[in-house]
Amino acid sequence: MLPTATAPRRPFRFRFRLRSGTRALPAVLCAALLCVLGAAAPASAHAALTDSNPAENSVVDSAPRQVVLSFSEGVSMSDGSLRVLGPDGERVDTGKVRDAGAEGGGGAAAKRATGLKSGLGKGTYTVAWQAVSADSHPVSGAFTFSIGAPSKTSAKVPEQTAGPGPGGGAVGSLYEVGRYAAYAGFVLLVGGALFALACRPRGGAERPVRRVVVTGWVTLAAATLALLLLRTPYTGSGRFADVLDLGGLRDVLGTKPGIALAARLLLLGAAALCLPLLFKARTGRALGLWSAGGVVALGLAATWAAAEHASTGIQPWLAMPMDVVHLLAMAAWLGGLVALLTALTWGPPVESASVRRFSGYAFWSVAALAATGIYQSWRQVGSWDALTGTSYGRLLLVKVGIVAVLLLVARASRRWTSRLADPSAPVPAPSPAADAEPAQLSTATATTSGPARTAATETEPELADGTAPLDPDPVRAAQLARQRAAADDARRRRQRDADPERSGLRRSVLVEAGIAVVLLAVTTALTGTEPARTEAAAGDGASGPAAHEHAGRTEWPVRIAFDTGGPDGKGTAALRLTPGRTGDNTLRLTATAPDGSPVDAPEVKIAFTLPAKDIGPLPVTPEPVPGREGEWRAEDVQLPLPGTWKAAVTVRTSDIDQVTETRTVHIG
Repeated sequence: MLPTATAPRRPFRFRFRLRSGTRALPAVLCAALLCVLGAAAPASAHAALTDSNPAENSVVDSAPRQVVLSFSEGVSMSDGSLRVLGPDGERVDTGKVRDAGAEGGGGAAAKRATGLKSGLGKGTYTVAWQAVSADSHPVSGAFTFSIGAPSKTSAKVPEQTAGPGPGGGAVGSLYEVGRYAAYAGFVLLVGGALFALACRPRGGAERPVRRVVVTGWVTLAAATLALLLLRTPYTGSGRFADVLDLGGLRDVLGTKPGIALAARLLLLGAAALCLPLLFKARTGRALGLWSAGGVVALGLAATWAAAEHASTGIQPWLAMPMDVVHLLAMAAWLGGLVALLTALTWGPPVESASVRRFSGYAFWSVAALAATGIYQSWRQVGSWDALTGTSYGRLLLVKVGIVAVLLLVARASRRWTSRLADPSAPVPAPSPAADAEPAQLSTATATTSGPARTAATETEPELADGTAPLDPDPVRAAQLARQRAAADDARRRRQRDADPERSGLRRSVLVEAGIAVVLLAVTTALTGTEPARTEAAAGDGASGPAAHEHAGRTEWPVRIAFDTGGPDGKGTAALRLTPGRTGDNTLRLTATAPDGSPVDAPEVKIAFTLPAKDIGPLPVTPEPVPGREGEWRAEDVQLPLPGTWKAAVTVRTSDIDQVTETRTVHIG
């Protein structure tokens, strides 16, 4: 017969394809890993502007020849990404961005500069910049400086984080979704494959586990391709139309993130060659499959380590291997949880030995996560203050809390596992009557659905192997086959649900998997957040020469008690600066007596001094507010630099009675 004659050829053709793919596998792996290693040069972390020349909000006597920006870490900037706008809103820079060098080595500040046109007049100038930090995230900002004296300006700088622009808008949101999907796909692919190899004798041949692995591969491949296409608008204009910009895509492929994404696609191609081997795994192929799968998993994890936080900042030579171990441990634990859940829910009964094997390597995965996580926390946070005072530190605390909850639930799962392994708690077998129900249902359905079934047909004897004889009607035969399959599935489900230990384990693992989804979301957010160490360092020097002396903020109004020593000389002066920042401010002062009545002093004066920079005193003489006794006001109060200022308030209540009181205020 034809099926018999062609049967031997089909396995032969399948084996031939596998061997051809296996011969190509080393070349694909080597090419992908070379791409990863080529992108793994040490760089710096999330960049922040730490200094500028001219300084932010400063007033210079003559027009500078160039604007120089200093960053806490390495950045890449293209021509036109550093703009200088004059008071009329027109560009006054040359459009070219050059490397202005780096002070020292290693973690020294990177500098970028652009030249200015000659003949610049007096007034306020706006500097707007955008860059891509070494860990692949876009950063941007703007500030002003003045030549001669401050002035009004019509320069409009768009809000970079809310609308179109680097890292913002709908493109930025989609990019974050793609990053989450990529992590989820990696977890399912690596964790599901490891579960199939290490925990089940033929786990790859089971449809539920196979679906987990295939879903992971498809999700990771689609997310990686989407990230590669979105990279141009994500770091540039923020417009969806730029997804189809082939020139931008070519530029992206020359950057470290672009190389890492391309390498990930190559490694996924190699993984596609391994999956058929996994799904048809035999003992003889296990060692080669373990080797090839391990190389692919290491390479995939390295594409993240080589392009994000691990490749930047301090100790990249140690941080990158640590990050690879961290990612693989996370995938082994969380992906294995999902694979175990699907096997418990939709697959055949899971042997207690399989659950014990997963519990064993999950324990070591958690240990590896803890060890590498402690190192990463120290490296990215650096201090207790940064742990609670930065967005990264607070997110990290949330992640630690979620992991703690997950471990508590995992402890419950381990208790179910120990019960499952107890030979004194055998799996209850379904009753014969329950097993007979599907068969009776099947027979009854078959009797009523056929057009003309005779009694002889309904009582046809079974064959020697226990199967029913072939029905001459193919439609009828297919219907009976479906009914028998449904009856078998129902019998297996009842047998599975009849075991309270396995049902309890399934519920516990379901809770673990749900918490793992939240944990993965927080992890994705962490990789997109500026590290606490960098944020703290940037805060210390964000304004360069005009660095903040402390991180405090002044609560306005500032109340200053005074006593001139004469009659009715006691009172309180309430000083308020609006908006309380560098540049133009409006000053208001209200003087009240101890009984709350206004103090109509003949003269009030204020002087501001910035001791740290030897600036001042800058005198301010407010004018009385008409019709409002005890109130004074001054417009256009210029405080050129941020920092901790001393405000000296002088109140004169008579020709000879006056006093000066000093208070410290922080100007941001």
